[in-house]
Amino acid sequence: MGKKREEDDRFKKFGTVSFTAITKVNDFIDQLEQGKVVGTRCKKCDAVYFPPRADCAKCFSSDMDWFEVVGKGKLVTYSNLEYAPIGFGDDLPYAIALLDYGDYKVFGRIAPDVPVEEIQVGMEMTTRPNTLSNGQLNFVFQKA
Repeated sequence: MGKKREEDDRFKKFGTVSFTAITKVNDFIDQLEQGKVVGTRCKKCDAVYFPPRADCAKCFSSDMDWFEVVGKGKLVTYSNLEYAPIGFGDDLPYAIALLDYGDYKVFGRIAPDVPVEEIQVGMEMTTRPNTLSNGQLNFVFQKA
């Protein structure tokens, strides 16, 4: 009898409801656990990706490197959600947003401690790892 192949299921730790159990970029979860939000950059053509990709969509290379999402991004748009899809109802209300970091954009949630009345398009925000009440991991946007 051969050895049973172990399944790399680290992505089960991501988000309120994780729809991705297996991926080639599971190291993303390890980085969140270490306090870092990361994306990938193609070593051949310098294309930048967030969320991270294992393969470059521009030149089709699989020679990727990790980079940390640091500094300030500008809030491009946001939406306050009062209704949610199945599996996200306990999180209501929450705000989703898009931050522009120049070379790439990051889509995610605004931290629940940021007052809705203080959110403005164009404001500077940062991206940070977050641990949910159930122990799952994600990342959120904080006022810079």
